Amino acid sequence: MSDSSAAAGVVGILGGMGPLATIDFMHKMLLATPAATDQEHVPVVVSSIPQVPDRNQAFRGDGESPLAALVASGRRLAGAGAQMVVMPCNTAHLWFDELQQALELPMLHLVDAALHDAVALAGPSARIGLLATDASLASGLYLNRRPQGAPAVQWLLPTAREMLDWVMPGIAAVKAGDLPGGADRLLAAALALKQRGASALVLGCTEIPLVLDAANAPLPVIDATAALAQRAVAWSLGQRRQAA
Repeated sequence: MSDSSAAAGVVGILGGMGPLATIDFMHKMLLATPAATDQEHVPVVVSSIPQVPDRNQAFRGDGESPLAALVASGRRLAGAGAQMVVMPCNTAHLWFDELQQALELPMLHLVDAALHDAVALAGPSARIGLLATDASLASGLYLNRRPQGAPAVQWLLPTAREMLDWVMPGIAAVKAGDLPGGADRLLAAALALKQRGASALVLGCTEIPLVLDAANAPLPVIDATAALAQRAVAWSLGQRRQAA
């Protein structure tokens, strides 16, 4: 292997939102990589700075914008050699365009990855449930996004009461380390969406797959974190092949 190929395809992970979700994303990148040796794995640099201001509060106008902290973390990645940046946090993608413009680096969009996988799994006419933060739902981060060439998705959403009682407390429980409590609440929300006719479920917050997955969910799931991880690996391997 040449020196140029060894340095090619470095993925920068802009993490910390939250820290456990960042580790989960790294693990999913490893699982997505067809490697038999250390050297065949994807080169990665990580900036996991949990002190990024709360994205939900910022969206509601109740807190500081996270953009400056995201840019600072992204520039750490660029300085460490990252050639492309991914951000394993759904709600942070509300600042995706401004961040990419500031970093002047390629970025992969987590929601695009999830939408492509959702349509591939459930079909273009399926009704798909969505579990995400209130900011992700209210902003239209998923609802209004349509990747080029992809059909529109028919979404089923939690009710306001389900968001208040189950989804947001479930996400908060995971962030606080109460995984059983988070699982109970998020499973209840998933069951409610299934009962209303969802044929598949997008896990649209990076905390949710930590406690809800294909093994315990009541319907097929699309893990947005895994979708992004798979595309980050594919990008890196493609860059390394070109440089070899």
